[in-house]
Amino acid sequence: MTHSESRKGILWKIAIPVIIGIGVVIWLFYNEFNPEAIRQVRFTWHAWVGIFLALVAIVGRDGGMAWRFRALTDRELPWSRAVNVTMLCEFTSAITPSSVGGSALSMFFLNKEGIKMGRATTLTMTILLLDELFFVISSPLIFLFVPYGDIFAFDDGSAVKGIRAAFWIVYGLIFIWTAVLFLGIIVKPTAIRRMLVSLFRFRLLSRWLPALTELADNMVETSHEIRKRSFGWWIEAFAATSLSWISRYLVVNALIWGFVPGASQSLVFARQFVVWALLMFSPTPGGSGVSEWLFKAYYGDMITGGGVVMLLALMWRLLTYYIYLIIGLFLLPSFLKRKK
Repeated sequence: MTHSESRKGILWKIAIPVIIGIGVVIWLFYNEFNPEAIRQVRFTWHAWVGIFLALVAIVGRDGGMAWRFRALTDRELPWSRAVNVTMLCEFTSAITPSSVGGSALSMFFLNKEGIKMGRATTLTMTILLLDELFFVISSPLIFLFVPYGDIFAFDDGSAVKGIRAAFWIVYGLIFIWTAVLFLGIIVKPTAIRRMLVSLFRFRLLSRWLPALTELADNMVETSHEIRKRSFGWWIEAFAATSLSWISRYLVVNALIWGFVPGASQSLVFARQFVVWALLMFSPTPGGSGVSEWLFKAYYGDMITGGGVVMLLALMWRLLTYYIYLIIGLFLLPSFLKRKK
């Protein structure tokens, strides 16, 4: 495949989620359109401060990811290249289903920046573990401090039970996956490898055996290197992971604080855990369409006026999604010029 063909293919991958996302926004605006509500939107100084704080949160999100790449590579990756890898990961997440792209493909981007593929694979497995570990640990803590009923209480009553059930199913799957990664990387890599390979030899699962075997081998190799790491190395990597994810959630806090000062900030933050959990398994590229609907359904009870809800949903997606498509377009030419 030529560079021109590759570029056209990726441009199509960019166009599809953009069309889906904008289409859903237009549809929601059409259903919720109220001229009086639109006129009530005021870009006061409070709103502009909220937008500024949302941009600060974006810097924290990407800065945390870049810091983690720096920490995991023992500072071998300079800040400029760590940021480049971060942007490529975000770009990949934007053009692929949420459960596919992003951190899972960081091994290729690290390899392009001079990290040997074997080590890059090890670091990617560690990144996956850190991401899932943060979610598994922090979600129960959120439910301790924010009333459970409030987190799942919103206007669209018909969807409450479905979203609540979906969240706990996703949480259960992530918990199991995190346990497999933890045991396979930290505790008993060889035993976990044997167990997984034996399990996937059954006829119903055998089609995934080659991929599973490769994953299990990677876990064993990762374990050999990771076990040598100090406790401080793990603390720094997890701190960077926490900074990135907390900042990711705080983008919505900042926007709602700017336009709806009376909203409960703790509840806004807690609901982000549910939103991002569901987006992890979104079938559309970058969660296009699903994200906009979730925002409207999940925060509509906090925000007066459908016009304001959709304005904030659009701003949220501009800051956390469309911006990475634009950045990806600038990174794409130089990336495609490199060897395959």
